[in-house]
Amino acid sequence: MILRSFLLYMWSLLDPFYFALNRLAYVESGRIGNIFRVRLLRYRGHPITLSDGTCIRRGDVLVKIHLHNVKLLKLLFKMRSDIEKGKCISRVVQASLPGLASYVERHPKSAHIKGIIGVTLLHKGSRLLGFETFPIQSPWYNAFKWVSQTPLYFICVSQPIRTFRKQSIRLLLMPKSILMQRYSE
Repeated sequence: MILRSFLLYMWSLLDPFYFALNRLAYVESGRIGNIFRVRLLRYRGHPITLSDGTCIRRGDVLVKIHLHNVKLLKLLFKMRSDIEKGKCISRVVQASLPGLASYVERHPKSAHIKGIIGVTLLHKGSRLLGFETFPIQSPWYNAFKWVSQTPLYFICVSQPIRTFRKQSIRLLLMPKSILMQRYSE
């Protein structure tokens, strides 16, 4: 518990630098505050065809979503059960998706945006929210993401050592059409 408190404290100190280095922007939202921070990017991976027929190719414009980890970890800090934590993450993400939809809708480059993308270890239940998951093709990018996502996993999960080897880093993708259809206000 003390180690987790220390890691959360250190993370909250480093978070403003991470925010600035990654050129992130906040997604405006209603009363809860949005769990996402975002930026536009041009996709650089292998072509991917989504279930609605949208094909994501190299150079397509996507909104990259980043979870606001410090905010999320403060919500999860006192919870003991991994099931309770998973439900909480799912609820917070679901509550933040309408704000993300309105951000995409109002963005000056909205016509060029094909969808949203994220990279995470915490992908269980993401299909229920409208995301599709894909493995990361690049071994270098996969290794980099393992290193960067591991601290979050160790803070979030009750028994991380026991379940760590079963986890995989996944790309989360949602086409703009599904985002607007399901979450547009």
